[in-house]
Amino acid sequence: MDTMSFRNVAIIAHVDHGKTTLVDGILRQCRAFAEHEQLVDRVMDSMDLERERGITITSKNTAVHYGDVKINIVDTPGHADFGGEVERVLSMVEGALLLVDASEGPLPQTRFVLRKAMEANLKVIVCINKIDRPDARTEAVVS
Repeated sequence: MDTMSFRNVAIIAHVDHGKTTLVDGILRQCRAFAEHEQLVDRVMDSMDLERERGITITSKNTAVHYGDVKINIVDTPGHADFGGEVERVLSMVEGALLLVDASEGPLPQTRFVLRKAMEANLKVIVCINKIDRPDARTEAVVS
């Protein structure tokens, strides 16, 4: 019997650092949509308020396939008011992508979720996002 392995990964960051945009890109790159389907931005933002404000309020999951691995991706809220939601998600995943804006750097919510991920012994990959912005401070943000 063929079995597929899977990984559960959370995407965590401060609000507006690009979590939902990253998920949109991953879904497009993995061809998660049929050719006849219209691609929309912020496909994971299902609540009216999320679409209106451009923020993630409740965590949502999706999955993509990479070879024989199914990757379950959880897009988490980035606002400090939803820290409990992020902590709940971190208890269900094996690793996390931590997005950091290249111009703003790690903000309080970034530090909070990183600390929680490390306390949960998750494998964390730090991704510097928005490096193409004119005000990007990539080198300073990395260090």
